[in-house]
Formats: sequence, structure tokens, C-alpha cells
Amino acid sequence: MPKQTRNLTEGQRAYEAKRAARAGMSLEKWLAQKDRQTAEAARAEAQARRAAEVKPAKPPGFFARWLEKAHKPL
Repeated sequence: MPKQTRNLTEGQRAYEAKRAARAGMSLEKWLAQKDRQTAEAARAEAQARRAAEVKPAKPPGFFARWLEKAHKPL
């Protein structure tokens, strides 16, 4: 996976540096971890979206057809 370059302003860089220091990491390691987490979340969201797609209706089974015929008037 190619390394993404971030265009952070000085304020954003300082904020992320503070968060990295609190976590005991370097800024580069912290940003790499955030990139991995973002990519993982995007993959999970895409997988959930694929799973939620409407699947075509399954034709009725034996008992469903049988019950349907049984309920029809003679």
C-alpha cells in the first residue's frame, strides 16, 4: 500500500504531534496508524454495504407452494 502524504497545516501538525506524544509514538508512526485505521474502517464499511445489498428473491420452496395450493378455493 503506497504511503499517503498528508497536507497538514501547522496547527493540525501540532495537534497531531501532541496526540502522538500522549500515545508515546512519533508523529510519523501516529499518522501511519491513523491511515491504517481509516483504511480498515473504509473496508469494513464497503463490506457491510455489499452485504446489505438487496438479494434477488428466492423462489418459493416445496412447503410454501403446497400451502399456497391448499389455500386456493376448489
